[in-house]
Amino acid sequence: MQTMGLEVFAIGVFAALFAGISKGGFGSGAAFAGAAILAIVISPGVALGLMLPILMLIDLASLRAYWRQWSGRDAALLVVGGLPGVALGVVLLQRTDADVLRLLIGGIAIGFVLWQLAMRAGLRRRSTRPMPVWGGALAGMVAGFTSFVSHAGGPPAAVYLLSRGLDKTRYQATTVLVFWALNMAKAVPYAMLGLFTRDTLLFALALAPFALLGAWIGVRAHRRVPERVFFAITYILLVVTGVKLVWDGLS
Repeated sequence: MQTMGLEVFAIGVFAALFAGISKGGFGSGAAFAGAAILAIVISPGVALGLMLPILMLIDLASLRAYWRQWSGRDAALLVVGGLPGVALGVVLLQRTDADVLRLLIGGIAIGFVLWQLAMRAGLRRRSTRPMPVWGGALAGMVAGFTSFVSHAGGPPAAVYLLSRGLDKTRYQATTVLVFWALNMAKAVPYAMLGLFTRDTLLFALALAPFALLGAWIGVRAHRRVPERVFFAITYILLVVTGVKLVWDGLS
């Protein structure tokens, strides 16, 4: 694995803090920004492998707070649908190079912002009718795939869960459970592909306190920082990061 200098460590601290704040206080949708930011300074595969144990730690810390408050049926449907998506991600990463991965992560980052802005502007209305079982399975497959290649499974899962009419706590708890399970499923293939190594684990261990601190900050910021302010900052970061990654991938 490439050498992790002081600059990379500093950006890694920021990425871990940001992921913790996002998951701890503002839902998990934007937590993948950490991997996108890291992919600017290290290879995308290493960035994905580095962020996975951090995200798994945050998921594990969050599970206790939401224990058994989730919708088990919806979580199971998304996880079962997500496993084939993870398998598709494995096939893609076996056949692609770093530049294609940069394009994927950058494109997903920009697409995430466009999707969120469309939702807020009313251009893409949230469904008021529950999606059928096949729709949940399809959303799970897309979530599994995008989660594997960029840690960005939140939006596809949200499309299904928002149609289910879950209350805020049940929605958050279900999201935490789904991505804890999918992140666990990603660990073995990440290791097999060389993305999840002893070095990334040690580096992630050094960043773990910052991830947990971010989650602690997120819980408190949830009550004090307007959601609009947090996501405005997130969208700017993702657009700048996404454009940079797409540019590097095409160059």
